[in-house]
Amino acid sequence: MPGCPWERAIALADMNAFFCSIEQMDHPEWQGKPIGVTNGEIGTCIITCSYEARAWGIRTGMRVKQARAQCPGFIQVAARPERYAEVSTNIMHALIDITPDVEVFSVDEAFLDVTRCQHLHGPPQQIARLIKNTIHEASGGLLCSVGISGDRTTAKYAAKKHKPDGLTVIPPWQAQAVLAPVKVTELCGISTGIGRFLADRGVEVCADMVRLPISELGRRFGNPGRRIWLMCQGLDPAPINPHVPDPQSVGHGKVMPPDTTDPEVIRTFLLHMASKVGARLRRHQLHASRFFIGLRAALGWLGGKYPAPFPTHDSAVIRQLCEKMLAEQWHGEGVYQVQVTALDPFPGGLQRDLFKPERDRADQLNAVVDAINHRYGEFALAPARLLLRSSMPNVIAPAWKPFGHRETILKK
Repeated sequence: MPGCPWERAIALADMNAFFCSIEQMDHPEWQGKPIGVTNGEIGTCIITCSYEARAWGIRTGMRVKQARAQCPGFIQVAARPERYAEVSTNIMHALIDITPDVEVFSVDEAFLDVTRCQHLHGPPQQIARLIKNTIHEASGGLLCSVGISGDRTTAKYAAKKHKPDGLTVIPPWQAQAVLAPVKVTELCGISTGIGRFLADRGVEVCADMVRLPISELGRRFGNPGRRIWLMCQGLDPAPINPHVPDPQSVGHGKVMPPDTTDPEVIRTFLLHMASKVGARLRRHQLHASRFFIGLRAALGWLGGKYPAPFPTHDSAVIRQLCEKMLAEQWHGEGVYQVQVTALDPFPGGLQRDLFKPERDRADQLNAVVDAINHRYGEFALAPARLLLRSSMPNVIAPAWKPFGHRETILKK
């Protein structure tokens, strides 16, 4: 009830055009101007764009050529993922000072369960302001939007309502009424496929959901279906989970120029991905025995699953699997993406093989390489083919986390 602590209080902090905001903060001459971040200086696709660019109709995924045609003053900016990781890490660690119950949802979003903090920090509206001020200070001056309600789905919807720099509070007892006219596909987690399933049963907006028995969604989708039914009532039961689950896979991929047929270029990209996967496995004391190695062509993926001769985290062994895939599956087709993924990572060391001393030497060599790269930067020491990799800049994955195996980009 109004004036009393909420039985449950969930907040979502959502950064505003995060990458572009960092660039404009670090480069004051770009403030107020239409900028777009791309993968490197020669990137052709916009990763994200500033609100000034969005006012011109520019959007994520648009080609730079089209953006320049629509907006003559458009500024292309090369992504700096290490810088974005650094700022995100500062933000997420600062939020833990408000509540220990922080779930990093993506590089620029975090859920906070502030239920237990209301007697310490005040009512939800005051906590939302505290979140905004904390992020502003931890990031060096960035703005964000905050939504707060009694469940995570309504909080996320609230955070999107007034961007940029918004603050929206939806009390739990008002959540069902607020969500009633909202299309179900606007809620996080309801895909277009599920939306079609619901539309076929007369559910277009959240208010329609009460006419559909929860058991029907349960029969079709199991517990996720039951959760969807509750989400539309403003009763999402999903908890905030501060812990990163154990990895089910560890992989890296990269988009190449369209219709790449040069085998040396393809090998370089595969080498890059194999080296990153190996280094990441070693960083988290993981091994794997099965890998997906693939090239994406116009008609689909080439490649498949390849067993390693023994459980490994050695990039050299993974590179040998890449060569095997090339020899067996690639016949000169034009490709535009590479992917290398460890499919079954597991923790812990392995029993030493007395008859394979070369494995010990490989482990010792990798330890030296990793130590140098950790101190001086990724690929400071690397195979010669990767030393001139300007056309393969790093990208930050949406699932990046500032800790654990999701830390795919290391901070500076």
